Amino acid sequence: MKYKATVKQQQGEYLAYYHVLYETAQGHQKCYEMVSRDPSIGCQEDLFRKQAEAVILILHDVSGEKILLNHEFRMAVGEWVYNFPAGLIDAGETAAQAAARELREETGLHLVSVDDTWPESYSAVGLSNEKGVVIVGTADGTFGQSHSDMEEIQAGWYTREQVQHLLQRERFAARTQAYCILWSRMR
Repeated sequence: MKYKATVKQQQGEYLAYYHVLYETAQGHQKCYEMVSRDPSIGCQEDLFRKQAEAVILILHDVSGEKILLNHEFRMAVGEWVYNFPAGLIDAGETAAQAAARELREETGLHLVSVDDTWPESYSAVGLSNEKGVVIVGTADGTFGQSHSDMEEIQAGWYTREQVQHLLQRERFAARTQAYCILWSRMR
């Protein structure tokens, strides 16, 4: 594919909608629709050069036997979905600082340790250029309600057996589903 241009179509409160124009190897024109948190994409490098905007938390309890999952109402799909706690990285924050803040805001728990930080990856590569950083670690504390009335979240600890049961009957976000399938099969 040969990049031709990016044309902004609309600006919302949080997302911008773009047409990204390409030419195929056979000379056909391709218009790809995408959304971005970046309100000013003007060239191909703008599609991928920005640093990660989000943090995703894969957290276990202090025993290492349970995983933290949010059961959250997601407005874009209109239903409750199991997902890892996640959120945007605020200006001036590191990914670890954002992880601790988001964890506290969404669940009431506190971050005990960061055991691993995964490299940036795309959140929804077919729809957006948003990138996230995965933080793997340990959390502890007492559950509390989300700090935002814009989020409906029921956070909980789940054993491998409970996760296997949920995977058979509940909806998951893709990244969460993939990790949970692998984690639940570990012994």
